[in-house]
Amino acid sequence: MRTIIMGAAGRDFHNFNVLFRHSRTDRVVCFTAAQIPNIAGRRYPPELAGRLYPRGIPIYHEDRLAELIRSERAEQVILSYSDLSHADVMQKAALVTAAGADFRLLGAARTMLPSSKPVIAVTAVRTGCGKSQATRHVADILRGYGKSVAVVRHPMPYGNLREQAVQRFATYDDLEKHQVTIEEREEYEPLLERGLIVYAGVDYERILRQAEREADVVIWDGGNNDTPFYRPDLWIVLADPLRPGHEVSYYPGLTNLRAAHVAIINKERSATRKNIELVRRNIKAMNPAATIIDATSIVTASNPQLLKHKRVLVVEDGPTLTHGGMAYGAGTVAAERARATIVDPRPYLTPELRQVFARFPHLGKVLPAMGYGERQVADLKRCISRVPCDVVVSGTPIDLRKVLSLAKPVVRIRYELEELGKPDLEGVLRRFGKAKR
Repeated sequence: MRTIIMGAAGRDFHNFNVLFRHSRTDRVVCFTAAQIPNIAGRRYPPELAGRLYPRGIPIYHEDRLAELIRSERAEQVILSYSDLSHADVMQKAALVTAAGADFRLLGAARTMLPSSKPVIAVTAVRTGCGKSQATRHVADILRGYGKSVAVVRHPMPYGNLREQAVQRFATYDDLEKHQVTIEEREEYEPLLERGLIVYAGVDYERILRQAEREADVVIWDGGNNDTPFYRPDLWIVLADPLRPGHEVSYYPGLTNLRAAHVAIINKERSATRKNIELVRRNIKAMNPAATIIDATSIVTASNPQLLKHKRVLVVEDGPTLTHGGMAYGAGTVAAERARATIVDPRPYLTPELRQVFARFPHLGKVLPAMGYGERQVADLKRCISRVPCDVVVSGTPIDLRKVLSLAKPVVRIRYELEELGKPDLEGVLRRFGKAKR
């Protein structure tokens, strides 16, 4: 069957590798790309595509989907990326079926690889719920029990795909070696600061086998609100009461919610009681067997005294603000707490960032740390330099000073998961360990 895989340089490649690479009954004619800039126009290389695809597979922009269905005589289109509203999914389904192809969603379990080691999956109902801080917290607890841990991060292969098949990060030098983007640094750097080994790449079968050789437990650190690539023995999902109702209205976040063993309601100290209880009711309705844990994100500033009554530019985590749909993040929380004056960056935007704000009109007086390529990184630095402010508030998980040479002082914001009462993750992991023994 002639097949198009709709993707965003991650889940799409994994689905191909697991289900289509060796299939003689299906022919993948192309990928389409969305969400991430500079993916369209490339090819999935033959070294990764396998012997049935000696020329590799072209990647086109999703805007051309209807045209591609007709020109490639595609019989089916498989949606293979995440963090889409249910309405958006059906809009895409209508486009595909009107163009003459079948529209398919793959079952979550079909592309989950089994592991010889226990797997704990950390997922979410939306981008920006706090997966990374939950992953760090789970890793801390496991290492406190004397367990070695490997964190396998959801793919972000935005560079040379051949060279990114299997990536292992143990030091900051590895970030330079693999020439990672700002978005990749946002995920890897906080884990490396804790001395954790991080894997990522394109070929998640090979990644898993390598991680199994050096860890007692594998933690799947999901991206967006995607489902795990590995079959989890313990499945954790995070929900966000700052976006109540999203836990039941986004794909495939609702799949995570329905399947998880543990649901964490995060950011409770920033949300209203009404919204927290709405999220709790939705969790119970969708997954009555799930253990619900109450938690919040603790926000701290490296030099809070530098913020007091100053003019500040807030730079927030990029994906959380863009396709995550949030209008602010931890940097804004820290700036408001210090009674700083937040300077609006919009009059000083550079061309690349102007396009980002046009695409995501909900963005306000914050600057997303966009850095998917050298041009975006250069534009980000130029914009920061233009904004008339005293201090830059870095709400992104990375140390901006390692990536950008800035003349202005930078206050780095960190956020960690803090559980509120019982049950908690330590109790869940203790029971999990006993069950695995």
